[in-house]
Amino acid sequence: MTLTVRVPEELSARVPAEQRGPGLDRDDVRLLVSRGTAVSHHAFAELPRQLRAGDLLVVNTSPTLAAAVDGWIGHARVVVHFSTCGDDGRWGVELRDPDGTGTTRARAGGPEGTAVRLPGGVRLVLEEPLSACGDRLWWARADGEVPAVLRAHGRPIRYSYTERDQPLSVYQTVFALPSRDGAGSAEMPSAARPFTARLVAELVSRGVQFAPVRLHTGVASTEAHEPPYPERFAVPETSARLINAVRAGDGRIVAVGTTAVRAVESAAGPDGVVRAAEGWTDLVVTPERGVRVVDGLLTGLHEPQASHLLMLEAVAGRAAIDRGYEEALRERYLWHEFGDVHLLLPAEA
Repeated sequence: MTLTVRVPEELSARVPAEQRGPGLDRDDVRLLVSRGTAVSHHAFAELPRQLRAGDLLVVNTSPTLAAAVDGWIGHARVVVHFSTCGDDGRWGVELRDPDGTGTTRARAGGPEGTAVRLPGGVRLVLEEPLSACGDRLWWARADGEVPAVLRAHGRPIRYSYTERDQPLSVYQTVFALPSRDGAGSAEMPSAARPFTARLVAELVSRGVQFAPVRLHTGVASTEAHEPPYPERFAVPETSARLINAVRAGDGRIVAVGTTAVRAVESAAGPDGVVRAAEGWTDLVVTPERGVRVVDGLLTGLHEPQASHLLMLEAVAGRAAIDRGYEEALRERYLWHEFGDVHLLLPAEA
């Protein structure tokens, strides 16, 4: 799915909501609500009134890593974006060129055998493309501990539409939990960013439940809108039982972010029953495949060429997405990870 719209540059959210003025918090973003093709406009703090008792929010607990590290190929500086750690200890990485303004631009991937010097004397060697579909991401082997390099020398991945570097805490959601092995997401599961502890407490008090899952997101890149690569996920037994119980009743399953959709749909059988599962998922949710579990989706606003739009269409239908994005542009909603949020729900009877 590709939208025939153009997002003006001034609609990119350049800083987090809480930095746009005194007294603001993360939940001071806007909330576009689509019920089928019916659209309404709200503040995100009004989310509890858009849901109902018995609804279930599926949330991703993956923490965000400081996944960008400076490196050198010979005398040339590069920036390494660490995407995901493989079962064999290699890392999927993207090499990018500094653009002179504090961010980066895309560069050609590879070639095999390219050696990158990292801070702390660690050496990284590219071995093979991560996927046969392209050479942007490569499997690479380091002769040191990558999590230690990220902790000591990494910073959050930042793209050119943002104004300045931010501390890692800005990229952690209220649901993020540290992983025992130091794993996490290269890029923030950003749909959950506007949630605050106060808002979560209000949702719970109104009878909305939460089911935690985990999916460690890889590097998406702003220039290449490929389908998602395989990613690590886990759906625990307690969350699977809760999702099935809500589906058997009158509640709705609302995923917070496309990552939560990918995780829970990867754990669902053809019968729609969710079973505890963990490992790697290569599932790509499309309108043809459809969704088996999810009734609704809370998500950010995606670029017109983004592959995630296929997932949105699978959840809500093409007409709802077209109508919602038309309204988002008309009302000048803000895009990207610090921007406004879109709640997609079934049409009301």
